[in-house]
Amino acid sequence: MGDNERGQLQVLSALDLAKTQWYHFTAIIIAGMGFFTDAYDLFCISTVSKLLGRIYYYNSLSSTPGTLPPNVSAAVSGVALCGALAGQLFFGWLGDKMGRKSVYGMTLMLMVISAIGSGLSFGHTAKSVMTTICFFRFWLGFGIGGDYPLSATIMSEYANKRTRGAFIAAVFAMQGFGILAGGAVSIIVAAAFKHAYPALPYDLDRPNSTVPQADFVWRIIFMFGAVPALLTYYWRMKMPETARFTALVAKNAKQAASDMSKVLHMDIQEDQDTAEAISMAEETKFGLFSREFLKRHGLHLLGTTTTWFFLDIAFYSQNLFQNDIFTSIGWLPKAQTMNALEEVYKIARAQSLIALVSTVPGCWFTVVLIDRIGRFTIQLMGFFFMTVFMFATAIPYNHWKTHNHLAFVVLYAFTFFFSNFGPNSTTFVVPAEIFPARLRSTCHGISAASGKAEAIVGAFGFLYASQNKVNPTGGYPPGIGTKNALLVMGAVNALGFLFTFLVPETKGKSLEELSGENEEEGNGSSDRSNRTMPV
Repeated sequence: MGDNERGQLQVLSALDLAKTQWYHFTAIIIAGMGFFTDAYDLFCISTVSKLLGRIYYYNSLSSTPGTLPPNVSAAVSGVALCGALAGQLFFGWLGDKMGRKSVYGMTLMLMVISAIGSGLSFGHTAKSVMTTICFFRFWLGFGIGGDYPLSATIMSEYANKRTRGAFIAAVFAMQGFGILAGGAVSIIVAAAFKHAYPALPYDLDRPNSTVPQADFVWRIIFMFGAVPALLTYYWRMKMPETARFTALVAKNAKQAASDMSKVLHMDIQEDQDTAEAISMAEETKFGLFSREFLKRHGLHLLGTTTTWFFLDIAFYSQNLFQNDIFTSIGWLPKAQTMNALEEVYKIARAQSLIALVSTVPGCWFTVVLIDRIGRFTIQLMGFFFMTVFMFATAIPYNHWKTHNHLAFVVLYAFTFFFSNFGPNSTTFVVPAEIFPARLRSTCHGISAASGKAEAIVGAFGFLYASQNKVNPTGGYPPGIGTKNALLVMGAVNALGFLFTFLVPETKGKSLEELSGENEEEGNGSSDRSNRTMPV
């Protein structure tokens, strides 16, 4: 079966050439609200981790408020990332076996149940409470992980080829709003409890200035993450299965045409002979662990996994521990000068400000420009400027810390801007475009899991690495310090720049053209040059 015959599958051509319609925006909102929830749930931990330390690790003999021991802090912050890695691999694979829609609802309900469970964490000791939190946050991460490959794949398979990048990037851009929402909810809850239950600032005469009601603050913040997921569930279940899965994987082109006729509000009729020919061809297709896949897409998968891997060590380290960085340069007051609720309020305010001026604008710059200047250019530029600004904060770190806090914060914010107007967006987009439909969700899940593996390194490794001195009570080894941690993250971004050259440009091409699914089975390497190099 040749190229022309494969090009006659009308339902796929109709999707590629469709004008931007209301269903595109509906799909962005439905898929994007999952990402909104993902970001809220993953990053709200940074607003309450200090509070957990004050409540559960208070020591009346200490001259400082209670803090989570480094191992506990790493576990609470990183366990959701461990769950996300497992969820990306499992649900990515399942999405190619059972269908995108069938699995989509599972991930959302798992997120709802786990978010509520996190807020209801129980125990008689600090250790038991932290253990319960970690249990529920692992399964929360498991559901969040599944949302990555499914959301990206569904949006790519619904979109037209002219604006596909913008639509997938718009789904991812909801992450910025999720981070903002986490900060906003934390600010509102902390302010409400602070007004209702005022407490005196911390000092040695009143070492436990944390009011008992503060225990409700982190629980409310955690459980609020279930709200947007619940609101989205009904609409996810009403979405039809994507035409590309139905036609190319489930081998039912007639059903795909029927589903998309309703979505596109046009009559699509598939030729039965063409549909049967495609079904027969799909039976002989290569698998993920085959030599043919390695020849066609091996470099692609290496490029998507390594660039996501290098990105996430810097991105998640910055997000999860930015309150420690801001405290070290003096932008946030020292813990001794604030009571517990004031600290939640000020950490959330700082996090929201960074998201508002850098993360959110960066994401939407990508949405506007990705189909104009291309994925490759944006990713290369993003890694380059992330490296520049990370070194600019790290090399004169002592100067910024002593003389110019504002300049440090501005430079630090630029790293967030160019991560989102750069690889944090494009690493999500490209894996949903370049692999065959039957392997698309799986390969996206593998790419995303590679990023989460590095995020786990950031969560567990950089927490220790950025410790500037030995913990006086826990005896933990000294870390390399904030400055050197920032230098390492800059070097990692530079590696991401180099590995970007393995990632192809996908602008303006159909998914079947990119994956090679419209080629003859025996002619898989005939146009390899167009799919391997980015220029």
